[in-house]
Amino acid sequence: MSRYRPPSPPKSAYITHEGAQTLLAELKYLWKEKRPAVTETVREAAAQGDRSENAEYIYGKKQLREIDRRVRYLEKRLDICTVVDRLPTDQSRVFFGAWVTLEDEDGELRTHRIVGPDELDHNSAYISVDSPVAKALLKKQEDDDVTIRLAAGEKTYTIDSIEYHPIPSL
Repeated sequence: MSRYRPPSPPKSAYITHEGAQTLLAELKYLWKEKRPAVTETVREAAAQGDRSENAEYIYGKKQLREIDRRVRYLEKRLDICTVVDRLPTDQSRVFFGAWVTLEDEDGELRTHRIVGPDELDHNSAYISVDSPVAKALLKKQEDDDVTIRLAAGEKTYTIDSIEYHPIPSL
């Protein structure tokens, strides 16, 4: 048996204005603040002498590689991404960036925002536009029923409300 795994499907190239600002802020922080601080630490550790047994030097170099890897990823991703900077003309339907409130059979309400895959950051209210839930919701209207396949089986939700928050001016 081989270890071959097919490549994962490409992520959507959409990102909200807030998500793009967050990624830009992270890139600026890594490049302007964190990397120079770690570089200074590595320089000081290298000045102590033998680098082969210097834990501070070895760990600092590892940190620099991780920072550089993340910086390269953010730069490439921001070049590829399309910032969705306007609201849809038909705001009665679910599109990218919408806040959607779903009601399940028990009457429990859950609110989700459809965002790009780079914006999730462990926010339970955000769902990726590539997720099965978001795909089922796209182009639906209020009071539409949506059946979503979950690990525990299928579950039906009713769209209670759809909201779009104003996008800050650039």
